Amino acid sequence: MSTDELHLADINLNLLVALDALLDEGSVTGAARRTGVTQSAMSHSLRQLRELVGDPLLVRGAGGLVPTPRAESLRRPIRRALLDLQHALRDPPSFDPAVTTRCFRIGTGDSIAYTLLPALLGECTRHPGIDFDVVPFLPSEMERLEVGELDLGLSAYVPPLPGLRSATLFTDDFVCVVRRGHPTIRKRLTLRQFLRLPHVLISPTGEGLGPVDARLRERGESRRIALRIRYFLAAPLVVSRTDLVLTAPRRLAQQFEDLLGLELHEAPVELGTFSLDMVWHERYDADPGHRWLRQRARAAVETSPRATPASNPFD
Repeated sequence: MSTDELHLADINLNLLVALDALLDEGSVTGAARRTGVTQSAMSHSLRQLRELVGDPLLVRGAGGLVPTPRAESLRRPIRRALLDLQHALRDPPSFDPAVTTRCFRIGTGDSIAYTLLPALLGECTRHPGIDFDVVPFLPSEMERLEVGELDLGLSAYVPPLPGLRSATLFTDDFVCVVRRGHPTIRKRLTLRQFLRLPHVLISPTGEGLGPVDARLRERGESRRIALRIRYFLAAPLVVSRTDLVLTAPRRLAQQFEDLLGLELHEAPVELGTFSLDMVWHERYDADPGHRWLRQRARAAVETSPRATPASNPFD
């Protein structure tokens, strides 16, 4: 059948369920087991799908069935459509954290996890049926919320995408971090010192420059990046044993200040503030369990360590 002539009335929606399972499992046997049908029934569904789409969809490879480019292009739209249909048709689920069994999948970076998750999980894990799966997450991966891979994302940047909702949990700013007893810096960090000293740049993607460098470029200035690192939590450890300067979120830096023997200084250039947002797909707006999770995230902010000013560079 030509896809130009395709009508929804011609499609057996069970075929979409079958294709979703086939793409995930990579085998007819696994897809049949997952959907509760026989292997021959799943093979028949695959033949119908191939005829419907006009593409082999899955071909044999070394590790099982391998999706064609056409099948890969269908993976996310079909998963998204099935999730939306499931949420639209089912009765509003009840949710009681004391008795409900549910696993929430949260995506975030290591610095946010360190700052916020202890307070969030400290309360939530008192409920025996509530589990969490916390995984790495970048702002460029918002589609994972759209296709149901994640229930909630925690990010300092939320690109405007249709179907996504967000709410600010807190705002923060940046502070400069050096080891206690730094040979160059005394009471304050001057702009001249800031520009001459070697720096650590935290880059989760391993590419590009940060907001500090963008601000310096506006002023016609630059700094030396002696170390580029992907991991927020490793950077303070490096700074504690070197003469490098780290510019980091204030909330995070203050949690390492006494632990690692660090000094915090206000940045000698205006770097502005940023917000930490939680983001989710609109299909979960009215979900009682998801609303409970968002409420707990807001409450966690109130009990997590708060930021306080560091030394003033203009004293």
